[in-house]
Amino acid sequence: MQFDPRRVALTLAAPVLALVAAVAIASLVLAAAGDPVIEVWRTILQPPKPRNVVNIINSASVLYLSGLAVAIGFRMNLFNIGVDGQYRLAAFVAAVVAAQGWLPGVLNIVLTIVVAMLVGAMWAGVAAILKVTRGVSEVISTIMLNAIATALVAYLLRKASVQVAGSNNIGTAPIPEDSRMPGIALIPGAPNEVYGFVVVAIAAGIAYSVLLSRTTFGFNLRATGRSESAAVASGIDVKRMVVIAMLISGGVAGLVGMPLLLGSAYSYGLTFQSGLGFAGIAVALLGRNNPVGIAIGALLFSYLNEQSNPLQILVGVSDDIVKIVQGIVVLTVVIAYEVVRRYGVAQEQRKVARELANQRRRDSEEVSAA
Repeated sequence: MQFDPRRVALTLAAPVLALVAAVAIASLVLAAAGDPVIEVWRTILQPPKPRNVVNIINSASVLYLSGLAVAIGFRMNLFNIGVDGQYRLAAFVAAVVAAQGWLPGVLNIVLTIVVAMLVGAMWAGVAAILKVTRGVSEVISTIMLNAIATALVAYLLRKASVQVAGSNNIGTAPIPEDSRMPGIALIPGAPNEVYGFVVVAIAAGIAYSVLLSRTTFGFNLRATGRSESAAVASGIDVKRMVVIAMLISGGVAGLVGMPLLLGSAYSYGLTFQSGLGFAGIAVALLGRNNPVGIAIGALLFSYLNEQSNPLQILVGVSDDIVKIVQGIVVLTVVIAYEVVRRYGVAQEQRKVARELANQRRRDSEEVSAA
């Protein structure tokens, strides 16, 4: 493949333009609120310490899985807004199963992961069935299923919980020690370790890439997302594709809570992290549903979250400014990619017009010479 500097420049222009615009708008918000703009950015952009780097990687691995789950639906024009409910229900059931210790060590870890994926897929499958049999929008059904999952987990947690020693928190019974996924001492000088589940997250990203770009199913998925009518005309069973895509999306969503469950929390309780599904939507949009782009988006969001922690203490500014920045980044990325796309199309049209004009001139000169 020939190297095209212009194409590379256009590819890099969109994210750079989005980040510059996001920083500029966020700075205006800070200035309007009377906050010290320079100090805020100096605090956020300071090099993270080793322990912070580990926290960034761990958080990014969770956001990455959430982004992948959403992206699978996006590639087929399906909006799986229910990742939040799917991973929470999956994490709860997986925690209950893992705590039983039915299998030894690694086998129990595998069982926990399989159970989480099955529960996530099952919950997403409800929305898929409603869509293909009753025409219910997956946006509406998955949002409603989020609320149902939240209430269901809260109800079941009261039934299956045990009191956590030294606190008012309740949670499931802890996972046996031999069924906990060991961490990786990846960053020198850090007192904490990277989740071992990072390896699974990387494998999920590779599987996602291979599935979409190297398989017939992936081609059918992308074709259906681009034009459902054209997919039907070419013999693709769209309803079957909807069900399978939602099941896969839900299965990956079931993995979202596994780094936390197997790597740090070891049980599901009231303090188990929520909101990861909605963050995954933003990460998938930021990464343009590309596995590498999603990884960069997850790292960026995780970096901003981690670096915002000292804002309140050092600068006296609420860390909510980071949520504003993240929202602005998503919006500006969508706008920037569209602006760059239109610019690229206009450039291609001008190039074709010039080539056609040159060709007509050459043809005219040949006729004149004859």
